[in-house]
Amino acid sequence: MAKVVFTPNLQRHVQCRQAEAPGRTVREVLDKVFAEHAQARSYVLDDQAALRKHMTIFVDGRMVRDRARLAEPVSDTSTIYIFQALSGG
Repeated sequence: MAKVVFTPNLQRHVQCRQAEAPGRTVREVLDKVFAEHAQARSYVLDDQAALRKHMTIFVDGRMVRDRARLAEPVSDTSTIYIFQALSGG
């Protein structure tokens, strides 16, 4: 099962502990994790189920590019990191 890691910064805002879930894409894994953590879902995804602008996801060290469908493939040994994007000057 893929491992999903929420950064400590996110954990300060919503309850979202590290989890594991099966799935072949980022979307499939996150749907299973968010079924247990609904508050985290609404913090990470918008009302169209796309990744919010202030969020970033990396899978095995690579940034997810498909922010709408989250269709990037994952394996049973993948690690998905979810964190808030930083911006500013």
